[in-house]
Amino acid sequence: MKVFHGIDHADIQRPVVATLGVFDGLHLGHQAIVRTVVERALLTGATPTLITFDPHPRQLLKPETAPPLLQTFNQKVEGLRLLGMQQVVVLNFDAELAALSAEDFVQRYLLDALQAREVYLGKGFAFGHARRGNIELLQTLSQELGFHAAEVPEVQLRGHRISSTLVRRLLKAGRVNLARRMLGRPYGIEGVVTRGHGIGRQLLYPTANLDLQNRVLPLDGVYVTLAMVDGVWRRSVTNIGKRPTFGGEPESKVEAHLIDFDQDLYDQTIRVRLLHRLRGEKKFSGIDELKAQIARDKERAIRYFASHAVARNLSFL
Repeated sequence: MKVFHGIDHADIQRPVVATLGVFDGLHLGHQAIVRTVVERALLTGATPTLITFDPHPRQLLKPETAPPLLQTFNQKVEGLRLLGMQQVVVLNFDAELAALSAEDFVQRYLLDALQAREVYLGKGFAFGHARRGNIELLQTLSQELGFHAAEVPEVQLRGHRISSTLVRRLLKAGRVNLARRMLGRPYGIEGVVTRGHGIGRQLLYPTANLDLQNRVLPLDGVYVTLAMVDGVWRRSVTNIGKRPTFGGEPESKVEAHLIDFDQDLYDQTIRVRLLHRLRGEKKFSGIDELKAQIARDKERAIRYFASHAVARNLSFL
């Protein structure tokens, strides 16, 4: 898959079947849109293409309401590649683009630049100045300008529309199991392993301390996780929190203990997938109480891996 920053690239493949949006998190609703674009492109002999924006439009228009992103750009691109998207066009969302009318956006970017044959939007998506561009306007323009436009039905779970906002709320509440169902995969974070205070090794449970790239962290606590090291998913237990037993930290830290693994990981980037929340963070009376609790956490994690298929089926990660 190729990524183009801007629209003026000779290597961009045309014509296209396209969609547009931020697609933060690539949850099941996003996946339905992407799969529609990929399937229609295959049937029509076009190139499946996603137009996205950087920065998030709300960072410019209403920065106080701009959400923290669930994924880094590279994580999103990798997910799109796995779903079959062949091109991503990244538009710099600046004042000039924000002022562009929906009609001009369609003509300039979708038709003139990409020769779009078909365009698909998620339910409720709006674009163009003052968010005037919606599926109704797009379908009107499609009849005038000779392309096809349609809205992909929303995806629901338990009667709720799946959205990036809802996934963030679930993660902030520690509900990683339900977030996993909405994402279609365990929520993932990643970061570079840095040197910590060596407390885990003193407790005989060495941990990888992550300098995170992701901005959204689940609620502080202890989680059953998978950690990818050298292309292999390994069983792990991950603590997210402020280390209250040792005086506390101003911000939550991420420490992953890899079960039956004790190799040097410093300066490596590792991925962590959160499967299940074991408990909240707690301040212990001392080292012995903490050490005993860590042993119980590890044992519960081992039982989880033995009894849950999601922890054994890694094909979707």
